[in-house]
Amino acid sequence: MNAPVTATHLLPDVPLRPVPPAMLDALAARFGAQLSTALAVREQHGRDEGSIQAPPPSAVLFAESSQDVADAIRLAAEHGVPVIPYGAGSSLEGHLLAIQGGISIDVSRMNRLLRVDADDLTVTVQPGITRKQLNEAIKDTGLFFPIDPGADASIGGMAATRASGTNAVRYGTMRENVLALEVVTASGEVIRTGTRAKKSAAGYDLTRLIVGSEGTLGVITEVTLRLYPLPEAVSAAICSFPSIEEAVRTVIQTIQLGVPIARVELIDQHTVRMVNAHSKLGLREEPMLLMEFHGSPAGVQEQAETVQALAQEWNGNAFEWATTPEERTRLWTARHNAYFAAVQSRPGCRAISTDTCVPISRLADCLLDSVTEADASGIPYFLVGHVGDGNFHFGYLIDPNSAEERQKAEALNHQLVARALALGGTCTGEHGVGIHKMGFLLDETGPGAVAMMRAIKQALDPKNILNPGKIFAM
Repeated sequence: MNAPVTATHLLPDVPLRPVPPAMLDALAARFGAQLSTALAVREQHGRDEGSIQAPPPSAVLFAESSQDVADAIRLAAEHGVPVIPYGAGSSLEGHLLAIQGGISIDVSRMNRLLRVDADDLTVTVQPGITRKQLNEAIKDTGLFFPIDPGADASIGGMAATRASGTNAVRYGTMRENVLALEVVTASGEVIRTGTRAKKSAAGYDLTRLIVGSEGTLGVITEVTLRLYPLPEAVSAAICSFPSIEEAVRTVIQTIQLGVPIARVELIDQHTVRMVNAHSKLGLREEPMLLMEFHGSPAGVQEQAETVQALAQEWNGNAFEWATTPEERTRLWTARHNAYFAAVQSRPGCRAISTDTCVPISRLADCLLDSVTEADASGIPYFLVGHVGDGNFHFGYLIDPNSAEERQKAEALNHQLVARALALGGTCTGEHGVGIHKMGFLLDETGPGAVAMMRAIKQALDPKNILNPGKIFAM
């Protein structure tokens, strides 16, 4: 058997920055059992859900407070050692890889709900709490946090990568839903950005600067979020179509008519087949839309009837309702398990996942050409999309021992992103840049914009210790 192809060719060509023994001694003295140098722990914190591999960090610190994070970063700044924030490890683009060495700061123990202000529709949490833990903790308030990227990601990681997900078409992304932050800077100083007020014109918008910075400008230690009232009525439906184009045209018309649909997901026929096998469902193995409507009973009914009529105009059939919580949970669980269903459909494979986002009017053009290319490649793939906001995901299922398949998959990724950019879109709608899309960021924004980002990074992190080697090269 050939040696595994590890995709290390995607790593920036930069030297490792070893952690001096003196710093490890200082960390051990300060943190005791919170610090681990065990290989298994380091390897766990040196990989994500993507396909890029890199050496593990030299040590892992399980932070339990903002002070822990500040003290660790001060030591790192003193010794010029990289620090990489770690939440749930669910990222896909290499965000948490220790490509220059250093220590991983795991904030999963910082998972407390600090304050609920139900009257103001806000909540303040530590960064390690996951979205499911948060919604479980506030379920008795009649409120919920809607951002749902699929994985049970940590709130800190979701803020750092500007995540969105299935509800973004109605409720927006993390950019719109993070009000304030507590952040530890590259010098170890703890600062606060933003307030619980709905708006502010006070100085630079540092909250928006940190949201989406992927841990390169500071380590998030506290997050204040918007909450929303639980809808009075919720209804979900699925509808199958003879082709992807007809499904997408239905979505485009739904959005252009202003129907306030809460979720609308596209699943192609290959993925439906994989989900059926994995989740023991009997869905029609055709392109399918999975939709959800929120509001008053009358409003939900009106929305659903409008979308059903549009779907019929585009040959939609087998329109089925799921009105009970159990039925809705079953369908959305199957959707969220699409990634795992796809990976299990080809034992031993690895998925090279990518996402783009385009203006809704160009969604059909981008999707159909990309599907044609993927079909011609011969590589198995899955396709899902939060198509209500023009965002979709391909996952190419490759043999990790085949350099040829990896090369084909990376070529498909490149063609997909180039097409999205040509249509006025972005190289990533929600995965973030990380390592994998550094070159595409330059294509999208141009050298002047990247130079401005680099200048901000140099000003705030002059020793380049905060998650170095991500987003752009220094």
